[in-house]
Amino acid sequence: MKPLIVIVGVTASGKSKLAMEIAKRFNGEIITADSWTVYRGYDIGTAKASNDDQQLIKHHLIDVTTPAQGFSAALFKKLANLAIKGIEARGKLPIVVGGTGLYIDSLIYDYSFLPAHNKYNRLYLDAMSIEELLNITAERGFDTNNIDTANKRRIIRLIENNGEQPTKGNLRENTLIIGISTDKEILFERITERVNSMVDSGLEREVESLKNKYGWDNEPMKGIGYREWQAYFNKTQTLDETKEAITAATKKLVKKQETWLKRNKSIHWLNNQRQAVELVTTFLGK
Repeated sequence: MKPLIVIVGVTASGKSKLAMEIAKRFNGEIITADSWTVYRGYDIGTAKASNDDQQLIKHHLIDVTTPAQGFSAALFKKLANLAIKGIEARGKLPIVVGGTGLYIDSLIYDYSFLPAHNKYNRLYLDAMSIEELLNITAERGFDTNNIDTANKRRIIRLIENNGEQPTKGNLRENTLIIGISTDKEILFERITERVNSMVDSGLEREVESLKNKYGWDNEPMKGIGYREWQAYFNKTQTLDETKEAITAATKKLVKKQETWLKRNKSIHWLNNQRQAVELVTTFLGK
């Protein structure tokens, strides 16, 4: 196995900034492991890599699908492995970065995914609310500890698989996982600043355009930074309340991400860029 660098951390921890620095220093290309930036048009609310960054360093698995086409962890694993082979063939270093834990784990632990769903059963389950779906999992005794119970798609998949979850292999050889550790107070300040910056950059216009094009009932519109605007456009919520709702939802997401990341004992936790560069240098034998 050729070397693979993986950078993880909670939202606003500085993962993307570090990935760019590592890519510039070590001749790398970036594979984005994020379940929202895969969607075309969902840019500001997902904190997608800027055009300048994408011009400077090649990014993979951004803007690869639409709400109608959908996306999955299994597809991410397939496309990410193809991207890694291409990057290696060009003599460059693959760097995986993102906050979607299932996507990253599916790749570095070689998840074996279960068969595809029945489309008619999916339509039936998709018509239910999250509360109704969770009632089904409780009645059938399914373990929901390892899934995001705020994500309707994850709950439906668990039901479709009769409670079974993907099998997990050993950690990919020659893989370095770096975790960005950030003081909680500083992190929450960054989140507030990020939300304000997104709104100043035109998030309201972006959401309005997307809801006019796709409506509210699609997967990326359920993501943080988008779903909170529905009440605003229905004129039952002010702009400030909308920003507060996005900020609060992002902080809750941080807690879920922390829970997921704590399970992985192979992560090398660092709190600054210099330490990360030194670790990568040692890992690559530079």
